[in-house]
Amino acid sequence: MNRLQDATSPYLLQHAANPVDWHPWGEEAFAEARRRDVPLLISVGYSACHWCHVMAHESFEDPGTAQLMNDNFVNIKVDREERPDVDAVYMSATQAMTQQGGWPMTVFATPEGHPFYCGTYFPRPQFQRLLQGLSGAWANDRATVLEQGAKVVEVLSSGTSLPSGPLPTEETLETALRNLRESFDPVRGGFGGAPKFPPSMVLEFLLRSGEREMSGTTLEAMARGGIYDQLGGGFARYSVDAGWVVPHFEKMLYDNALLLRVYTHWWRAGGGPLARRVALETADWLLRELRTAEGGFASALDADSEGEEGRFYVWTPERLREVLGDDDGTWAAEVFDVTGTFEHGTSVLQLHQDPADPARLASVRERLLAAREHRVRPGRDDKVVAGWTGLAIAALAETGMALDRPDLVRAAEAAATLLERVHVVDGRLLRTSRDGRAGTNAGVLEDYANLAEGLIALYGATGETRWFRLAGTLLDTLLDRFADGAGGFYDTADDAERLFQRPQDPTDNATPSGQYAAAGALLSYAALTGSSRHREAAHAALGTVSVLAAKHARFAGWGLAVARAALDGPVEVAVVGPPGDPRTEILHREAYLADVPGLVVALGGGETANGGAPLLDGRPLIAGAPAAYVCRGFTCRLPVTTPEDLRAQLADH
Repeated sequence: MNRLQDATSPYLLQHAANPVDWHPWGEEAFAEARRRDVPLLISVGYSACHWCHVMAHESFEDPGTAQLMNDNFVNIKVDREERPDVDAVYMSATQAMTQQGGWPMTVFATPEGHPFYCGTYFPRPQFQRLLQGLSGAWANDRATVLEQGAKVVEVLSSGTSLPSGPLPTEETLETALRNLRESFDPVRGGFGGAPKFPPSMVLEFLLRSGEREMSGTTLEAMARGGIYDQLGGGFARYSVDAGWVVPHFEKMLYDNALLLRVYTHWWRAGGGPLARRVALETADWLLRELRTAEGGFASALDADSEGEEGRFYVWTPERLREVLGDDDGTWAAEVFDVTGTFEHGTSVLQLHQDPADPARLASVRERLLAAREHRVRPGRDDKVVAGWTGLAIAALAETGMALDRPDLVRAAEAAATLLERVHVVDGRLLRTSRDGRAGTNAGVLEDYANLAEGLIALYGATGETRWFRLAGTLLDTLLDRFADGAGGFYDTADDAERLFQRPQDPTDNATPSGQYAAAGALLSYAALTGSSRHREAAHAALGTVSVLAAKHARFAGWGLAVARAALDGPVEVAVVGPPGDPRTEILHREAYLADVPGLVVALGGGETANGGAPLLDGRPLIAGAPAAYVCRGFTCRLPVTTPEDLRAQLADH
């Protein structure tokens, strides 16, 4: 029976024609397991996951394996990107049982949802033996199975949450920097060994702290390595090796949104032409490859095309010569380090240094990109995820202002408009949509926090009060529905679906932790409003940073970045002047060129906020001219009317 055909998740739709009798996550599946008195088999993955595709092809498309699954289990397929709460609780169980995790995640659970056996990818022969063994255990040794499930739930439910400390101090941040240096790779950049993931949140902290060696080395190495698409822009999920050479080829919205913001901030901090180029290419890639017809952003591009991982992106020396001719082809093979040493004699493109002839490079890149467009493209997961789109909104708004690209700001506005229209219902967020149709899954903490962060950035770039007001609404819901009573936040709302535990994780993963993202948005909103409630909540949410800084700073990057901004004020800039006045626009853009941690901007017409940030109240024009006010805690320095004076004040922040 095809129960996945109406799903909004492309991942679920990929499995709609399987011979497996899949159920979507929901009470219907649990009731069916109770009625049939069989266990649940919960398979969790996402559309861009290479090994998810492998297991699907080997097992879920195989009639024999499907028969074993259908006869002995109620099978549930979950898109982890739609249901991060379900993914989180079962990943905790998987890691507790196996000391490792990953996707596809394969969980066997009682009809109550209590996990009793967990794993990740299983080759078909092993998976078939496992299905037979666990169905036999359920039939012949039920008590042991139920006891195992109850024990797992008890252990996970009684697990101690991370203790919270005070607001981090300057000393805390120095301790974190020392901890990061211990695992920093000074030759190849990044932290630790293979595989290497882009440390986006840590890089933001390093830039905000004025630490240029670790940040600059890493940002340049990634930009010149194979993890970066040297033709089309955009970053792959991670590098298989320690040198950023061989990527795991899927491209995720969240990675590229975070890295776009970081490379813009690196340029602002002196990263030079490379930082600017990578920021703009990544922004253009987002608009070209991930933008949806409704103005949102798709969540990912697959790693695979034509059944082969990375096929779309790799080259051989021979193929370069076919496209470019012998001279340019040989030159390109040298410039891009195409030696045929990758799988099947192919190579990813790298650019270890800029060649002496930039015009030739531009021509070669243009022709190679055009030739690549004729290849079979990787699949696209075109669902829109609220929180990840919030990250993109913030990055596009800031990059558009800093690098004078108004089209990027307009793209951020279009994405915000889609979310406002489709995802926001009575002040509450729905997590996903597809083709302009909202899914049914409630937003989680990261959705509220990251979207609020994006809307605050968009308000600063446009002066549109609707974005400021919507950010406030989301943050009020966040405080009312997600707070844990001890200064932190749960990942799900107090009225969300009850799972066997309420997920809560203050540490960063591929994206900022919901708790630290909440802290950042709350801090920025407090800076614009003077709200002590929001500021105190932000400070309290940063308490766990002090616990992680000494030994686990890599998993608290966003919290450290927000703490850096909190200790710095953050600095507030109110720009007042008639819309469309070139003098207003010059002052406004100047604010975005300042290398100031966590700086917030408000834009208005002068005198009153008119529904916008209270920071604008009582900030008049000066002798009829547009002006900028540099403030901390609503205490402002003398207003300035020239970009030179504003630059000087911000440099002396």
